[in-house]
Amino acid sequence: MKARSDELQIFVCVIECGSISAAAEQIGQTPSAVSRTLSRLEAKLDTTLINRTTRRMDLTEEGKYFFERAKVILAQMDELEERLSSHRQTPSGRLRINAASPFMLHAVVPYIAEFRRLYPHIQLELNSNDLIIDLLEQSTDIAIRIGTLADSTLHARALGCSPLHILASPAYLEQHGTPTTVAELADHMLLGFTQTETLNHWPLRHPEGDRWLIQPGLAASSGETLRQLALQGQGIACLSHFMTSEDIQTGRLQVVLEPFNSGYRQPINAVYYRNSQLALRIQCFLDFIQDKLARYAC
Repeated sequence: MKARSDELQIFVCVIECGSISAAAEQIGQTPSAVSRTLSRLEAKLDTTLINRTTRRMDLTEEGKYFFERAKVILAQMDELEERLSSHRQTPSGRLRINAASPFMLHAVVPYIAEFRRLYPHIQLELNSNDLIIDLLEQSTDIAIRIGTLADSTLHARALGCSPLHILASPAYLEQHGTPTTVAELADHMLLGFTQTETLNHWPLRHPEGDRWLIQPGLAASSGETLRQLALQGQGIACLSHFMTSEDIQTGRLQVVLEPFNSGYRQPINAVYYRNSQLALRIQCFLDFIQDKLARYAC
């Protein structure tokens, strides 16, 4: 007997999820059913794909080869389905989107209900990662990246841009005072990033230029973590408008040193590998999110 596409999907899902139980939860089957499918697939192929113990599982050499080929086959099947659907002008299929946690939480998630109403046949997978990922390795269709893009073989589409604000909570400013010059920041607790030094260059004009390199007194890898610290009165942070607009409107965070802000706006880009005509489901999402980000347009 030959392997079926559903068996390939379950095998790939197990490897990507890291365990049978996690894969079973994702696809809505019992772990025992998933395990039986794997055993049936191995029997059909007359080879062991995964060495399984009670504590871990490892791909055999045959399993590694089969995994890579299975992903290609499933992607080709998705593309075929997509092309057939495009003739009917009905976007469908799985769409995997990756973005940093703050952007996903504040600029994507609030619009997902509307997107699903518009495109009910698109199956969304939303993944968050504050580090740059390999799109192919992570089986990602679109990655949304904030800031200037490095040279790359990836194709990019500009979605908009977002101003940066220097922010602190009213409680922090009441206790420590409000800085009135850039130099006065030296007397305050500054919240910055642990990685990517450019994120600690704040858009502030001073005699030597229009970017001010800070030395964080408290650092974190995620902008959302820094936002929460600022809301709790732990210091002054430099954060993007897309994640703090409601905080500013409600007064939970206050803009400081606004007269010195150089006006720099962070570019927001979607990157992807396809260099031919975009799949309809990808095109629909890019058009949709670009429209939502129009309020940040430069």
